[in-house]
Amino acid sequence: MLRACMGAWMSHPFILFGRDHLIVLALTFVVPVVLALLTRRSMHAVRGTRLAFAAWLIGAWIFWLWMIFHLGWESPQTLLPMHLCDWATIAAIVTLLWPNQKTYELAYFWCLCGTLLAMVTPDLQYGFPDLRFIIFFAFHAGVIAATLYLTFAAKMRPYMRSIPRVMAWTLFYLAAAGMVNWVFKVNFGFLSAKPTAATMMNALAPWPWYIGEMVPIGIALILVFYAPFFIWDRAKAGRPD
Repeated sequence: MLRACMGAWMSHPFILFGRDHLIVLALTFVVPVVLALLTRRSMHAVRGTRLAFAAWLIGAWIFWLWMIFHLGWESPQTLLPMHLCDWATIAAIVTLLWPNQKTYELAYFWCLCGTLLAMVTPDLQYGFPDLRFIIFFAFHAGVIAATLYLTFAAKMRPYMRSIPRVMAWTLFYLAAAGMVNWVFKVNFGFLSAKPTAATMMNALAPWPWYIGEMVPIGIALILVFYAPFFIWDRAKAGRPD
């Protein structure tokens, strides 16, 4: 049944910055802001929304695994949670269930520096209503929206001390992904090859040189997404008592 549905829906190709893509991108930012405005004055409402986001992400992951087994797509590439977005999702789920600074800052930077870029130029062939389109954005948009909600409603934020910790964990991820790629002949983190679809990585040098280029780009993105908090702290420090 699922194969028949997917076969009927796959004829719609994914259009970069098409209507469906732009709607998802907009909702990714609008939904957490609206939810934060509606719930931030009530601790019970914030907690309930946190748990709803956690349930959404866990449910999306369960549905993805069910789809893999139902369609016979089992492989190390599809089953192992070794994409950076997988690690961002795990960090977000942990923070949603048990709010803490260290997993929040990982979710914040990994989502905005990695998952957001994956959403802007996704490695997709088919658009809505193909199930792969739906599950891709359920994960990616969901984890970004959840992290932004934690920032706006739960009033969590990164600090200067967060940056070296996030960089260290990111290097650990790259080492782990590289090892898994070597053992299973897969391509987590796009360390073994660029995505097959047109993405921002097309502008980088050929393999393996683009791996070195991703390091300064990642550092620059971390600094960019920390900048609003840095500016806020400096402005606050300069205010007269």
